[in-house]
Amino acid sequence: MTNPRPFRFGVQADNAATRAEWVDLARRAEANGYSCLTMPDHFGDQLAPVPALMAAADATTTLRVGALVFDNDYKHPVVLAKELATIDLLSEGRLEIGLGAGWMITDYEQSGMPYDSPGVRIDRFVEGLHIIRKAMEPGAFSFSGTHYAIADYDGLPKPVQMRPPLLIGGGGKRVLGIAAREADIVGVNPSLHTGRVGPEAIAGMSAESVDEKVAIVRAAAGDRMADIEMNVRAFMVNVTPDGSTARDGLAAAMGVERSLIDDSPFALIGPIEELAERLVERRARWGFSYVIVGGADIDAFAPVVARLAGT
Repeated sequence: MTNPRPFRFGVQADNAATRAEWVDLARRAEANGYSCLTMPDHFGDQLAPVPALMAAADATTTLRVGALVFDNDYKHPVVLAKELATIDLLSEGRLEIGLGAGWMITDYEQSGMPYDSPGVRIDRFVEGLHIIRKAMEPGAFSFSGTHYAIADYDGLPKPVQMRPPLLIGGGGKRVLGIAAREADIVGVNPSLHTGRVGPEAIAGMSAESVDEKVAIVRAAAGDRMADIEMNVRAFMVNVTPDGSTARDGLAAAMGVERSLIDDSPFALIGPIEELAERLVERRARWGFSYVIVGGADIDAFAPVVARLAGT
């Protein structure tokens, strides 16, 4: 890849027992050079993302905040747009918008929300995305779609950023295509079409599967590709001097070939220098310059951040 984007790093966290614990996590992320704190949006044992992200932003000065990702089905897009614009205003322009169509079937079962077909959820997501974008633009707008009808609505407050960065992540062809055409940041995910993390998701973490997904993004993006930041959430992180043994153990536990763990961009297992080298190689192969690790990895992974962020 010519002229690769500089690296930046994020932290995905979801819970804390106290305000002090949550604030400490956000401040450690900022102090260690992470660019953004993200949160999932599910109904299980996690903090609610909107107030938690605002608390994190309020406790820091440069850390960006966003969801990875908000489920369009859980809130009407007018409501979510107002909440997001408020976060951007109160954080003085540090919001990143992450939006998705929803996938985790247990959320829908527990809440009683209908778990529509992927096609319907994605159609609704596309409409919701349009509404959120229009609500943040100057002036009033109207919209008439299959799922939403908006009449002469002027979304207030407006965000500080004229167009807060939008992240869309996907593991299937249609969502990856939408992301390539609409998003500022494209996240490449495992396949989650079954509504659960199962064998399909693990298979979708292979380097060969990621090759196919990135090819979809590049084809759909066309001339936009140079303006897109490519993102990956590393789910398997272990900063250890004996990466080989650790990868052997993880492969055995997951019931997969060691090569999948070695080559997958979703795995970062090994010593600091090796991880830095792998990230540079993966950026060259797939374009991944924005890498997110888990909240438990903030301190252990910090030396890699210090080595690569901004380069």
